[in-house]
Amino acid sequence: MSNSPLIRPVSPDDAGEVLTVQRAAFVSEALIYGDPDMPPLTQTLEELRAELVENLGCVAVTEHRIVGAVRARLDGELLLIGRLAIAPDQQGEGLGTLLLDAVEQRGREAGATEAELFTGGLSEANQRLYEREGYHRTEETADGEIFYRKALG
Repeated sequence: MSNSPLIRPVSPDDAGEVLTVQRAAFVSEALIYGDPDMPPLTQTLEELRAELVENLGCVAVTEHRIVGAVRARLDGELLLIGRLAIAPDQQGEGLGTLLLDAVEQRGREAGATEAELFTGGLSEANQRLYEREGYHRTEETADGEIFYRKALG
């Protein structure tokens, strides 16, 4: 990465750019799973804007372009992390790690003691990222989703 990205809190005003990154990032997931109707690909701009109103998520910005995003919300003391998406031309540059670190910090500041996220059983790159960042598998559902948790102490 030529310039270090700016990591900042996400806002509803980011919805259009976040949706673009999300769709671009999840196309590869849709191909892995043979599912063009995955929620990240069918979510509307209005739905996303509403989701960002009270969200602890973050975006990564390089040269005035959002190149990554992650969403999170507090459920008691549990930080629920979702929709980590990196623009395809920026994948493998460490943005996922930067965004996870930032969103975990926002969670800690909001009172979270633990974080949870999930990915599909075929999403090996995601699994490697989460395990490298200290997440531990807690559950695998019948339809192949793998849940991970990490203490935020």
